[in-house]
Amino acid sequence: MTSPVAAASVLATRRGKLILALLCAIGFLDFVDASIVNIALPSIKADLKFSVQNLQWVISGYLLTYGGFMLLGGRAADLIGRRRVLLAGTLVFGIASLTGGLAVNAGMLVGARLMQGVAAAMMVPAALSILTSTFKDGRDRATALGAWGAMGGLASAVGVVLGGLLTEGPGWRWVLFVNPPICVVLLAATYRLIEAERHHARLANFDLPGAILATGGLLLLVFALVKAPDVGWGAARTIAELAGAFALLVGFVINEARSKNALAPLSIFRVRGLSAANATQLIAAAGFLSTFFFLSLYTQNILRYSPIKTAVAYLPLCGGVIVAAGIASQLLTRIGTRPLMVVGSLVAGGGVLMLSRLPVHGTYAADLLPGTLVMSVGLGAMFVAVVTAANAGVAPSQLGLSAALLNTAQQVGGALGIAVLSAIATARSQHLLAMHDASSVALTAGFQRALLACGFFLLAAALIALRASNSKGEEPAHSNLDTVPVGATVG
Repeated sequence: MTSPVAAASVLATRRGKLILALLCAIGFLDFVDASIVNIALPSIKADLKFSVQNLQWVISGYLLTYGGFMLLGGRAADLIGRRRVLLAGTLVFGIASLTGGLAVNAGMLVGARLMQGVAAAMMVPAALSILTSTFKDGRDRATALGAWGAMGGLASAVGVVLGGLLTEGPGWRWVLFVNPPICVVLLAATYRLIEAERHHARLANFDLPGAILATGGLLLLVFALVKAPDVGWGAARTIAELAGAFALLVGFVINEARSKNALAPLSIFRVRGLSAANATQLIAAAGFLSTFFFLSLYTQNILRYSPIKTAVAYLPLCGGVIVAAGIASQLLTRIGTRPLMVVGSLVAGGGVLMLSRLPVHGTYAADLLPGTLVMSVGLGAMFVAVVTAANAGVAPSQLGLSAALLNTAQQVGGALGIAVLSAIATARSQHLLAMHDASSVALTAGFQRALLACGFFLLAAALIALRASNSKGEEPAHSNLDTVPVGATVG
């Protein structure tokens, strides 16, 4: 006799496998665009006459709107339909990518990157909430969340690889031109594989004040973090921006506590372990995303690697994340998320601490490869566990919101980490330059100090993970926390 779990297995069907592949591809596309332009920046600067100060907005513009609009995109997916929001976001992403590839000046490219971020903020929470509502039970859920977690970790490294190959091949514009054809395929597959939802949310039920406060607060927070290294952490402008962001976000919390149709019902934070999982993601992202940033600078500025050689150097890291994520997804149902989050963060932190000893005259085999392999094992396990823990026990109508919270934590954490750690690296390098050390020595010392801090961020994430729930990926979402506004039906 067939067991109930086996009978309910969506992943055992061909359609289920295709849905999982589609959703992971969507997540991968959005995650990879946060890092794919890194290696292309020198070519972009020369071609479009970017100033050094404005060049950062090719990366930061995407992170700004991606993180700023994530919460709004996640709740919109819950209220007006995940399939609808996913299709709209994919269409906008493709158009924005085409516009960026055709850019004739700096402003046009930055504008396109801002729109890409808005589109990604619609796509990612919609896709992840479709995944968690489709694959509900047993190994289906563990495998699906494991695959998604692997995509998140893999994309950051693969973005550097693809960026290098495309920049030295057909040119930097193909870093963006590669997206529209993929978006066409994803749109067609979404229409065919994802069923439409029958939502009837009315505009009167939409929490407009909450949307304005949350989006404004997150945009201002990410903007302040991105600009702080240039403006100065103690500058009046930085302090005012951070204070303004804090005030808006406090206003948002007060509004949500009073609103009958809250954008982000505070009841979601009563889900056991959700806050700890999101905090783990935020602190870990500050460490590992910054690590990729400093390693790319080290390989190109100190070891003088070409873009394509830098790309190849990341391949073992990609492989390590894939293997570790696959093993971790199988361990989830046996030992749960908490041990994997803690051990994964510790191992990843240990790998980064190994990298913090990178010398001026380093070699790939002796100084880069061991640390990146250790880090990749930890990251693969941690990503799988964090995604599973952050979605465990969440009501069906709030899956988009929970996905948005997790990805907002990653984007804010990345912006925070790069801002703070860039300041640490710069201060160390400038001090040694003032002492008349060689520029290569000063730069390397700055990278070492920043990578040491990256490792500590990941170790801190392990401590926070001790507070997370120990989900085994099998719990279906509960309905007792359901808070759908009046007039909205969930399909």
